[in-house]
Amino acid sequence: MYKNLAATFVAACCFLAAPQGAFSQTSLAKVAPGAEPLKVGFVYVAPLTPAGWVHQHELGRQAVDAALGKQVQTTYVENVAEGPDAERVIRDLARQGHKLIFTPSFGYMEPTLKVAQEFPDVKFESITGYKTAANVAAANARYYEGRYLAGIAAGRMTQSNLAGYVAGFPIPEVLQGINAFTLGMRSVNSRAEVKVVWLNAWFDPTRERDAAMTLFNQNVDVVAFHTGSDAVMVAAQERGKFAVAYHSDMRKVAPDAQIVAVTHQWGGYYTARTQAVLNGTWTSGSVWGGVKDGMIRVGDFGSKVPKAVQAEVLKAQKAIAAGKLHPFYAAQAVLDNEGKEVIAKGQTLSDAQILGMHWLVAGVQGKVGR
Repeated sequence: MYKNLAATFVAACCFLAAPQGAFSQTSLAKVAPGAEPLKVGFVYVAPLTPAGWVHQHELGRQAVDAALGKQVQTTYVENVAEGPDAERVIRDLARQGHKLIFTPSFGYMEPTLKVAQEFPDVKFESITGYKTAANVAAANARYYEGRYLAGIAAGRMTQSNLAGYVAGFPIPEVLQGINAFTLGMRSVNSRAEVKVVWLNAWFDPTRERDAAMTLFNQNVDVVAFHTGSDAVMVAAQERGKFAVAYHSDMRKVAPDAQIVAVTHQWGGYYTARTQAVLNGTWTSGSVWGGVKDGMIRVGDFGSKVPKAVQAEVLKAQKAIAAGKLHPFYAAQAVLDNEGKEVIAKGQTLSDAQILGMHWLVAGVQGKVGR
């Protein structure tokens, strides 16, 4: 999760797309009998809950355990605030002998880099960060691809033609998602509009719920969100509205409300990077993976979503994986919601342009950060 000003993300264009299938399979490292297991640490920015951002990274940690068994000893620390607390926890993990440490929150980037200077023999993975060092790699996922696909489902399911979006911070990752979601909706429903509520928080279940309820009171009948809990889904279930689950499948708390889930799959990447440390082949670098790499998946349709809609979304997902569909390709010129052209007809935004995004597309009600 990112928590910085939009301008800092221009530098993030160093991200490289991972090769297709890069993290889908692993071959176990050979470790000498009796060797000490590799200690691998994970730092979580919010409490560990049954669904959400932290939950998906916990599934990634569990995947490492399942794949590498006794070759590794993994541990995690949850609910660690970005800033000084994060630096302290990361340093403690390094002092305790962890030789690989994953730090999945944007606000962990600088603390990770600082601690890495003190422990050059430890490998660090800055997840959603963009700065690297000799012993610090960076990785992120193309969340906007899943948002576009969810927008297709929302565009088909809405009756009021008005969707809501509960957003954390006005940074490029969030703006990419809002814009891709809106473009996805309008690709199948030209009358669709999206109303945004900004929270300036990643994890605040009470305010997330209140924001969703406010949107439902304004004729919104389907809502998406970029925050860390399942509160929006619970609110939609209570109000008899529809919602798009984010990070995880949330049908357990919203069996009738969920139309689709955008899920993040970290297990393959975490296992491959851990294996590389075991093999002695780990190198620093940057990865920005998406649907084709298995890092983003859309599915887990709710029971009220027609089979035709499900098929349409899955077909589009295959097209994205094959490179035949890009959420930010403009068949016709794309304008922002102030009337300025942001994607010329026939053009596709570059990675650098996407990573530096600081506008809201036509069809979005609201302004960046307000």
